[in-house]
Amino acid sequence: MKNKVFLLSALLLSMPLLPVQAADAAPESHNRQIDIDKVVVTKHQAEVNNVSFPYTAETGTQPVWDEEGNPTATLFYTYYERSDIKDKSKRPLLISFNGGPGSASVWMQIAYTGPRALNVDSEGYPLQPYGTKDNPYSVLDTADIVFVNPVNTAYSRVLPGKDGKMPSRDAQQKMFFGVNEDVNYLSSWIETFVSRHQRWPSPKYLIGESYGTTRVSGLALALQNKEWMYLNGVILVSPTELGIKREGPVDVANRLPYYTATAWYHKKLPAELQQLDLMDVLAQSEQFTLNTYLPHLAKGSYVEVADRQQVAEQVAKFSGLSVQAVLANNLDIPTDYFWKELLRDRGQTVGRLDSRYLGIDRKEAGAEPDYNAELTSWLHSFTPAINDYLRTSLNYKTDVKYNMFGPVHPWNREGDQTGENLRQAMAQNPYLHVLIQSGYYDGATNYFDAKYSMWQLDPSGKMKSRLSFKGYRSGHMMYLRYEDLKSSNDDLRAFIKASLPKEGQAAKY
Repeated sequence: MKNKVFLLSALLLSMPLLPVQAADAAPESHNRQIDIDKVVVTKHQAEVNNVSFPYTAETGTQPVWDEEGNPTATLFYTYYERSDIKDKSKRPLLISFNGGPGSASVWMQIAYTGPRALNVDSEGYPLQPYGTKDNPYSVLDTADIVFVNPVNTAYSRVLPGKDGKMPSRDAQQKMFFGVNEDVNYLSSWIETFVSRHQRWPSPKYLIGESYGTTRVSGLALALQNKEWMYLNGVILVSPTELGIKREGPVDVANRLPYYTATAWYHKKLPAELQQLDLMDVLAQSEQFTLNTYLPHLAKGSYVEVADRQQVAEQVAKFSGLSVQAVLANNLDIPTDYFWKELLRDRGQTVGRLDSRYLGIDRKEAGAEPDYNAELTSWLHSFTPAINDYLRTSLNYKTDVKYNMFGPVHPWNREGDQTGENLRQAMAQNPYLHVLIQSGYYDGATNYFDAKYSMWQLDPSGKMKSRLSFKGYRSGHMMYLRYEDLKSSNDDLRAFIKASLPKEGQAAKY
């Protein structure tokens, strides 16, 4: 079963590209277009951590230009600014991206850091009526936030060329749809945004989720070297591999602690592990993974039969699977198989991005789930909520379709050196700190891979004090669980405050 994200993207890819359109198009106009450069500003009140304050929401579009100054696309964004603070020079600016690639900024905007949160239950499951409510833990008390939608996501669109014709698909890909293409145009867009809003003196932070972590890692260096804009922090939420290789035994072994967390949640571990707290169980699983499982995988078929049996028994113990299932997969358990197999005896599958979510397949046989249970649940609640919120609360009205997932594929992944880009940006900039946030039940970008990337990011070890990791008892979007909405925002708030230099502290080693 292919990832639901890619299925949705494929469907969207088959739709014709539309020229951009005006947000305030007159009723008699039948052109479905987004205005190239226009904003709507609304005023609001927030209460965060029992402190009330006013803020403005600026919703609109800002162009992307080519080297000749011609607009090639327009990006839709929402900018939240606390309006009771006059001096912005010390006020942090948080620039937020989601991932995909091809995903809109909706997820973190109305569920994590923004002033409004999704109307879901305490564990993150959909509730009706669909919509949003106040977010009492938003970091808007500490930083202003702009949520940016890359080309073809949300209302962002490619523009016709000087000849009035849409660029070919190949031309669009070379401009926008690839690891380095994405970073190149977005760094220029950020420079324009910062200049327009007079935020050059402000401390600046990038936050990205999932593929957004690839994006912001690349942007950290591009902003320094291309726009001469230096950051104070980069936050990686559920990070991708960032070009840091982990093929073969490392890739296989790193999955096991995630399997352990999921099996613990669904009460599939042996009694001696199940009775322990999750963190104690994970500590054991991580040690086994690094000290025993990984070395045995590296030996391949040259492991002694008795040792192979012993390792299989331990893998089964920590994964919740049978020894037979582990041996049948040669100790290498694919994630698709795990999501299908773990609860096969109950007739259920577990979610990919958040393994707390359950699905029901057409038949219990097979090696992979029919669909991603968590993604259907999220689309259930996010899609109506963002469409209603933009129109009714932020007064942004258009007939253009809000692309939860937009047509951006095929995506050029060649030359992904974003992890090295981030390391180089940190080395050049003593102010730059990095925070990694991961959910223990995320099977798409698992938390142990995130730890591994952090360990490999700085081989010299000289910048370890500027790298930190936080884990949560939820999945890919850890903030959907109410308890983690608070803790993840608190961690983010603490990170921002701790990474601000003290008065007179120079950027030097």
